[in-house]
Amino acid sequence: MAKITYKEAGVDLDVYNQAMERLPRLLARTYSPRVIPLEDGFAGLFQLDFSSRLFARNYRDPVLVACTDGVGTKLKVARMMGVHITVGIDLVAMCVNDAICCGAEPLFFLDYVAMSRDDPDLLEQIVQGISNGCIQADCALLGGETAILPDFYAPGDYDLAGFCVGVVERRSIIDGRAIQPGDLAIGLASSGLHSNGYSLVRKVVFELAGLKVTDYVPELGRTVGEALLEPTRIYARAVRQVLAHYRVKNVVHGIAHITGGGLRENILRILPPQVQVVLERGSWPVPPVFGWVQRLGNIDQEEMERVFNMGIGLVLLVSPYYAESIRHQLAQAGVCSWLIGQAAAGPRQVLLQ
Repeated sequence: MAKITYKEAGVDLDVYNQAMERLPRLLARTYSPRVIPLEDGFAGLFQLDFSSRLFARNYRDPVLVACTDGVGTKLKVARMMGVHITVGIDLVAMCVNDAICCGAEPLFFLDYVAMSRDDPDLLEQIVQGISNGCIQADCALLGGETAILPDFYAPGDYDLAGFCVGVVERRSIIDGRAIQPGDLAIGLASSGLHSNGYSLVRKVVFELAGLKVTDYVPELGRTVGEALLEPTRIYARAVRQVLAHYRVKNVVHGIAHITGGGLRENILRILPPQVQVVLERGSWPVPPVFGWVQRLGNIDQEEMERVFNMGIGLVLLVSPYYAESIRHQLAQAGVCSWLIGQAAAGPRQVLLQ
């Protein structure tokens, strides 16, 4: 009987090792002094507080916050484009944007990359994007896992999963229970589609409209592929600056990350009983990519609002007295925002009027 090797089964350990050698620098560029080096270790080490007085956090009652997410079928567009560096930013964004909804400071990030075969260049592009996202989010890329799964994925396909751990003082946890009638809803601008609804987008753009990623779209001012690969905006730094500004009072009563389910379903998740939020259509500009997709697919407005963020990637429910100050701080952090609605007494629901 002939002998068989792991390489013949689809996993080349020599190529795998070459790929692994490219990654340490991409992790190291995200490190803060809180990362404890553990070369060739089986896990990553991260100290919750500094030993240095200058940088000590002095937590009193810290609570850890953990979340996980992926990028979804936006990865198909990346493969069609042959551009894989931006989806790593999406991966980080989808996780850290969830973590900040609790008021957390993102601490560190882990990734899981599953590929059909060893491909050092592809892996390096992906992790470069993850590293870039972690720098934007001010969190450390502490480690990860690369799985080579021949026969499980089609050649060239891959999947991503991300895991974020953050921390928040118990007294500063934002869970929506403080939302009350009169609070104002501040909508933070999205960068476009973010990472939701791509199964619908791909069907409309590539199947129904028959477009290619290289086709130029005048109303968008770029190609199809460039528009669809726009990375998800990471709000961690801007939101942390706002929360840090109000150390005595909790003026941000709720935060909702607008992903699948749109504005209605995601804001509803944070509302307490007997409080509703009324949003005003037209109170913010809807990026042209949404109208373009809607026309190509003849999609009902209600379906658009249920699937997509429609230009609002994050919503803050805040005390009305501080709303304009918060918007000013967001602008200084480079994030456009609009007053898009208000909380009121009534059945727990979100209305778009």
